[in-house]
Amino acid sequence: METTSPGNLVLGAGIAGISAAWHLQQKGQQSVILEKDDDWGGLCGYFVIDGFRFDRFVHFSFTPDEKTAALFEESSPLYAHPPVSYNYWHGYWLKHPAQNNLAPLPTEEKVRIIEDFVNRSRKEPADISRYDEWLRVQYGNYFAEHFPFAYTRKYWGHEASELETRWVGNRLHVSPLAEVLRGAFAEQKENFYYTTFMKYPKKGGFRSILDRCREGLDIRFRRKVVAIEPRSQTVCLEDGSRLSYTHLFSSIPLPEMVRLIPGCPLEVQEAVAQLTWTCGYQISLGFNRPDVAKHLWFYIYDEDIPPARVYSPNLKSPDNVPEGCSSLQAEAFYANDAALPPASEVLDRTVNKLKGICGFSDADVVMRDIRFEPYANVTFTPSIYTARERILTWLRSLNITPIGRFGLWDYLWSHQAFASGKCT
Repeated sequence: METTSPGNLVLGAGIAGISAAWHLQQKGQQSVILEKDDDWGGLCGYFVIDGFRFDRFVHFSFTPDEKTAALFEESSPLYAHPPVSYNYWHGYWLKHPAQNNLAPLPTEEKVRIIEDFVNRSRKEPADISRYDEWLRVQYGNYFAEHFPFAYTRKYWGHEASELETRWVGNRLHVSPLAEVLRGAFAEQKENFYYTTFMKYPKKGGFRSILDRCREGLDIRFRRKVVAIEPRSQTVCLEDGSRLSYTHLFSSIPLPEMVRLIPGCPLEVQEAVAQLTWTCGYQISLGFNRPDVAKHLWFYIYDEDIPPARVYSPNLKSPDNVPEGCSSLQAEAFYANDAALPPASEVLDRTVNKLKGICGFSDADVVMRDIRFEPYANVTFTPSIYTARERILTWLRSLNITPIGRFGLWDYLWSHQAFASGKCT
């Protein structure tokens, strides 16, 4: 039974936990990372089946911070992919963003989109609080209803009218009329994405960007925390052991974290009840031919097709597949309180739909896998900010520092999750 005090305890060996322990190490402070799984990386980790490597949800690095970029590059040489992605809508392929690349659509569809775009309501973004109104003001009613409204239901598990707007930032491109018109006549070569590159390790999957930070850290696997006692500064583990700490850093999702601490105030419990998120299935496919994957990633708007996004691990790096093969990984998301369809149903339906979209046959598929992640994305309903702040303030008052996407309950890209570990 573990009883020794490590000083600093870090809960979770994902990108935020690794970052926290590494930053403590740089300051000459030791720490122990407790990880409930039998490997490190969290959602930045990977699994391998028959020589096909798949990340746990898709990841790229596009950090603007030079020091972080250098650290990731030192850990693993990286490919720098141009951020070229596509949209699949009712049999048509449109380069991303869709509103800037309408050329493949029938004339009548383009006319409806452009006419509505020209005649859309005008309003300052600062005066808009609902996401559905924001989309209508930016893109017009017809495009909003047929593209982002549908995608919102698939990706966020909510209607656009149920979400607020502060999370949007630069994640969605806002187009002037000239861009929309040019893209209606011919495919545009200009990149309208929010970054100029999407970096991915040449070998070892996405988590290898953390190899340099991982060195020398004390990670203890299969150590599931079942209770936290802030007064005695003690963590209780599933195996019956206990560890004391001087400071606790946690990447555990807030709903899970609060349940671990006895005596949670009623107002914090009520705040937790207001948090919403998406869970998700990862559908991973391996092929015995090298050319199934045509795009680094693409979005699917059709609501009869389960996945919202599809990525190609072999285009991210050929190290992810056996020689002469290719692969796809699809992500299907659901609201945390939704009734989930059976995994086998989602897998079969996804494979059948992707056969028509990507042009492969059953004979081309040499491996197929589906697995479930209980936390995929934080959902930004209007109550999130007040509820989140109440929970975080309470945790910090207990000498607990939340880190990471679900520890801070925020929309963090990988480099932002890594940066959250610098709070040490």
